[in-house]
Parts: sequence; C-alpha cells; structure tokens
Amino acid sequence: MATLHCHCFRMLPSSPPDRINLPLHQFSFPKNHGAQGRKKLLPFRCRSSSDNNEEYLLDAPVSVGDGFSFSGGKYSDEPSPADEWFKKGKFVKAHPVSGTGEKAKDPLFGLTMGGGSQASTDLFRWFCVESGSTDNSTIVLLHGLPSQAYSYRKVLPILEKNYHAIAFDWLGFGFSDKPQPRYGFDYTLDEYVASLESIINALTSKKVTLVVQGYFSPIAIKYASNHQEKLNGLILLNPPLTMQHANLPSTLSVLSNFLLGEIFCQDPLRASDKTMLSCGPYQIKEDVAMVYRRPYLTSGSAGFALNAISKAMKKQLKGYVEDSRAILMDNNWTVQTTVCWGQRDRWLSFDGVEDFCKESKHRLVELPMSGHHVQEDSGEELGQLLAGIVGKRSSIL
Repeated sequence: MATLHCHCFRMLPSSPPDRINLPLHQFSFPKNHGAQGRKKLLPFRCRSSSDNNEEYLLDAPVSVGDGFSFSGGKYSDEPSPADEWFKKGKFVKAHPVSGTGEKAKDPLFGLTMGGGSQASTDLFRWFCVESGSTDNSTIVLLHGLPSQAYSYRKVLPILEKNYHAIAFDWLGFGFSDKPQPRYGFDYTLDEYVASLESIINALTSKKVTLVVQGYFSPIAIKYASNHQEKLNGLILLNPPLTMQHANLPSTLSVLSNFLLGEIFCQDPLRASDKTMLSCGPYQIKEDVAMVYRRPYLTSGSAGFALNAISKAMKKQLKGYVEDSRAILMDNNWTVQTTVCWGQRDRWLSFDGVEDFCKESKHRLVELPMSGHHVQEDSGEELGQLLAGIVGKRSSIL
C-alpha cells in the first residue's frame, strides 16, 4: 500500500486523524468508547530533513525532501515511472546563481529549507532528456505551466529518428533546481528569458528549432526576438496570443494568492492533477499522475516555486503578451513561425487566433481533439506534425 510521510508534522500512529487541529501542539483523534465518545489526545513532533532518519525520509536518492512539505516521502515500494524517466536524462549546468548565498528559508514560517530548496553554488542544474543523433538538426522542446519535460515522452521517440531532440525541465519544475524565491532565482519572466539563453547555449552551439507550449511561449518569443540568428524555426503550442489570453485562468490564478496560494501549491493534487485536468479533455492515468505529483510529494520547494511563477505570470503576462504580438507582427521578424492549436483548450479561447495568424502571415495548424497540453492529448500526432514541419523547412534551407 502506498504511504505518505509528512515532512513538517509527523503523526505517530499509522491511521489518519479525523480532525487535525493546527497550530496546537497535538493531534486530536476522536475515539468511540461505548456511548461516551471520548477523545484521545496524541502528541506529535516536528522533524527536519537533517535528522538522518531513513524511515522518515523515504524517497529516491535524487531528492531527500526539505523538512517543510506538508506531504512527502516515498509513495510506493514499486518501481516508479518518475525514476525510470530520471534514468533517461542528465543534468546540464547553466545560468549563474544570483543572491547572497545564504541558506534559503520558507516564506511562511522562516524555517531553513533542505538541500533540494537551496541554490547551487555557481550554475543551476537543469534536467534534460536527449534523443537522436547530434549530427542531425536540433529541436528543443519546452514544456508549459505547470508541467515537465516528461510531457514530451511520446514526442521524443518519433523525433529521434531524424533529429536531435532535447526536452528539459524549467527551473522550479520536474528534476531541475528549485531554489527558493529571493535565494538565487525569483522566477520572474525576465529571469526566465535570460536563463533560456543560458541553457540553450549550454546545450548546443548549433541553430535550433524551438518548440514551446502554453504560458511559457511569451518567454520563448522574447528570447527569440533577441536571438533570431540562433533559430531555424519557432513552433508555438497553444500560446497566449490575444489580449483575452493575458489573464491567467482561475485554476492558475488561485495559486498566486497570498497564503492561500502557498497552501494550494503544497497540495500535489491541486498543483498538478487539478491544473492538468482543468485545461482540456485530458484524462491523466495514475502512473503518469505520480510523475507530475512527485516534485510536490518530495519537497516544499516545488510548491513555493510554482507559487512564485504564478505570481510573476499574473503580474507580467499582459505585458509579455503585448510584446509577443508586436514581435510576431513585426516586418523584421525573420523566424519561420507555426502556431499549433488544440481546439479543446479550456484555458485559452480560439477567438482571435486565426485572425492573428492571417494578419501576421504565420502558419496555423489546428488539432481538433487536443486541449491546452497538446503533447499530452496527442503526443504521437504532435511528434509526426513537428517532424513534418521541421523536415519541410530543412528541405527549403
């Protein structure tokens, strides 16, 4: 049976409480004894991840928890899909760490966070999965919000036949570094633009085709506007393109709220499952869901990072969408651009997208059975589509 171990507040009994009274220094367990229904009070104690208790920190070696997360630890004794995915990748160091170098503390209680929440000493670590020969044209796949490189798992096997394909986790997501805000990386959109330049330069010196999904599209467009010479092409998957798209959907917007957002971002089901399922027809399978939940199960750092990027998106998205529209409409824009649109997107309306593509003279490809996360809904179809788009451009070049 799967078991979850609480990182910050640990219950001594194995059975779940009927009610938890916080912040009192005890758990309250209703116990029925005949007709009296008396309550038995059981103490609990806090533990940090530095206690070095193997029974407490049950997790894969790549993540040891941080002593804060309200739920965490190993969720099964069976081999994990997340572990299998991790074996396929590697870490690439890119983008300098800023800040004073002091130990990161959580924004709620000021508790010192564990190693997974601390910034690297020099350059951040990015988790990347590569496939295909490096002699071929390179395609870089960027996931959306909130997601992981894992979302391209069905696309990579198709692209690797004729291309060099790379998918990586943005900082704050998946297996990449998740420094706490104000301790090395603040998760602003401008920082993401600069970090994207760093990771692409670290991955390859060749020109690339950039594929980006969802709310990270404006970041990739801003990067591309400064480095058109670096790109063979740009493919956007359900990007925010109209001013109607400049507001986050309620499922993401609530993650940016003060205090409530911090709490929701620590809930694996709300931070991963609910957001993935609310944006389209996607029906997530349990083994896939556990991969997306994993960062939130093993550490509080993923939740705080999600809260920070949600706040930044809510504050800066409108300006970035305006910039994206101006960049893509500019006569000086030389990068061949294709917009792929899943018609069953519940977050971003298709209204105005077709008109924008006609006016900007960018190709529009519609996927009628896909939602916001196109690569999840139609992974194989998208892989074939991307291969065809890149192959056609390569033949022209």
